[in-house]
Amino acid sequence: MTSLSSKGEEGAVPDLSGLLARLSEKSNSRLVSPNGFTPGDFRYVMIIPTYNESMNIIAMIERVLALNNGGAVMVADDNSPDGTSRIVEQYILEKNEPVYLLERLLDRGRGPAGIEAMVTAIVLGFPLIGEMDADGSHAPEDLPVLLAGAAGTDGAIGSRLVPGGRQVGRPTSRVLLTTFANIYARAVLDLPYRDITSGFRLFTREALSAVPWEDLESRGPSVLQEILMVLNQKGYSFSEVPITFTDRILGVSTLNGKILRDSLLKLLHFRRRYRKGLAH
Repeated sequence: MTSLSSKGEEGAVPDLSGLLARLSEKSNSRLVSPNGFTPGDFRYVMIIPTYNESMNIIAMIERVLALNNGGAVMVADDNSPDGTSRIVEQYILEKNEPVYLLERLLDRGRGPAGIEAMVTAIVLGFPLIGEMDADGSHAPEDLPVLLAGAAGTDGAIGSRLVPGGRQVGRPTSRVLLTTFANIYARAVLDLPYRDITSGFRLFTREALSAVPWEDLESRGPSVLQEILMVLNQKGYSFSEVPITFTDRILGVSTLNGKILRDSLLKLLHFRRRYRKGLAH
């Protein structure tokens, strides 16, 4: 049983290098870094998990960098058969922009990939750590809104469901599914946010360092909700800012009915596991 202690001293970040070594050994991962950059000098890093996103990833990287607002990118690739990691590594070697590649060969999945990437970003020393999808559904141009929302808080959630939030190019059935999935998640987890399933988020390094990473159970998209629930239990809070969500144009989504169903059922388990502030 691991106690989920409350929010600690501001600015205090534990040494997670040992945890990162264990995660890296488990996934047989390697980190490709650009030359001449110090992570602590950046305002933020955006983690982009990928699996077969060769058609989208370079455009997403360049849209983030084009903002020219102190951001870096970390691509967390799960050994994509389409060569996504090779494309990103070649980009790093040729351009030497602030782009990092975390290539993972084993222990694959949205949960493990996101966890290892976030722990990597914490250890490297990025002050703000975010995540977004690779398929263009999250607009990098909305990042200034997230950064403004994170000021003075523990982070920000990019929301489709607050006033000003939009969903573009999605069939009505998917819009309704998103709405009802979030109503369900909010009721089950008792979280004060409207878009709990959003994958476009920004956290302070201090907040993420408080997550008991090795205790998390999620291997799929439910890792998004599990992290929020743990941090809510610890007393961290986040602003919710409007974003425009655009349906994927290129490539094939890895999200299917079974993954979505399993993720929603997982929330009931999280409610039982974390409702008293304890991880069993």
